[in-house]
Amino acid sequence: MQSLTARGLPSAAPIAPSARVQHVPALASRGLGCHRVPLKVCRVAAGSTGAAEGVKEDVPAVPVVPQLGGSDGNGVGKNNGGGGGGGGGGGGNNGEGKEPMDPKIVALLAAAGRSVDSFPADFKYGLLTNKVTPEILQRYFSFEANFIAKLVWGIDGFRERLLADPSFFVKLGIEIGIGVVMKITAEYTKRGENFVKEADFVFANTLMAIIADFMLTWLPAPTLSYRPRATASGNALVNFFASCPDNAFQKVPPGMEPFSMGQRVGAILRNGSKLLGVGFCASMIGVGVTNTLLFVRQQLDPTMPPPNAPQNVLATSAAYGVYMSVSSNLRYQIIAGIVEERGIEVLFKGNHQLCHLLSFVARTGNTFLGSLLWVDFVRLCGMQKASAKPAEAH
Repeated sequence: MQSLTARGLPSAAPIAPSARVQHVPALASRGLGCHRVPLKVCRVAAGSTGAAEGVKEDVPAVPVVPQLGGSDGNGVGKNNGGGGGGGGGGGGNNGEGKEPMDPKIVALLAAAGRSVDSFPADFKYGLLTNKVTPEILQRYFSFEANFIAKLVWGIDGFRERLLADPSFFVKLGIEIGIGVVMKITAEYTKRGENFVKEADFVFANTLMAIIADFMLTWLPAPTLSYRPRATASGNALVNFFASCPDNAFQKVPPGMEPFSMGQRVGAILRNGSKLLGVGFCASMIGVGVTNTLLFVRQQLDPTMPPPNAPQNVLATSAAYGVYMSVSSNLRYQIIAGIVEERGIEVLFKGNHQLCHLLSFVARTGNTFLGSLLWVDFVRLCGMQKASAKPAEAH
């Protein structure tokens, strides 16, 4: 085989060690995010040919300077909006479409010594999606440090209601207090001097009133939930009701999408169905306990005068459930969403004592109105004569 010189071609000069890395700057300038890549691989990736074939793979690797911007070759940038290298190209905001966290939120977390992972899953999701505002985060910290709130802070329902309405505990206490006082007053008026002797009946009826008052305050209370909307279920109706607010008239929580008219109507229907069940069960338990106590008393004391005829448990429970799902549902949603949140708390913002006083007045009037409407309802259903006194309703 003839040499290249014999053919009149210049001989190839041997590759000097210093020349073996001459293409590395081109590699870095193209933004290829490899670290300590063998020289032969780097030169091929940089587009060099020819003499590179004679380079062995055991040449010492050369570190590549990390990039300060652009993509890392996998389409993952760092909020630069563009990305300039590699094969990924593209997208800023960490390649996932997420906006950087609000600096005020970052500062509050740093001041509290908290990480995002230290929060419950739903609140963590709200932080990562920038739905949590600085005001809400400060409210979260204040309730977390409150002794009473801390007792129930791990329960999602309580946390969502307190974040939406810091006065929720006060309103719950007002409603239950009004219900207990009015119930005991009605029982005393009805039983007179037998009030103490029939304390067991009074206790049973009052307990049912407390349960009803709690649910009537709990269900229509405005909430602030950061849980992602359920999409796993294939049932469109279930997904729709899951996206509805808890109160049809509540304000749109900070960082949340506005509710549609359909979702607000859905809130009334969803809460109505829940109160239908609550009213039915509460009444059935209350009437059932009352009838049982009457039977036991008659067995222990045969001389006891016969009471009024026992109530029809199913009919009374069904009527009470329907009443709560319609009348109570609408009235309590209006009280919580319009009268309190959009009215009292807007007009007298910052004056907590006055807001609480006006809430007490509004809820007392609502309870009194509910009693009047219940009288008309049971008479309309033919379950009570005009001369008889119906049981108290809400």
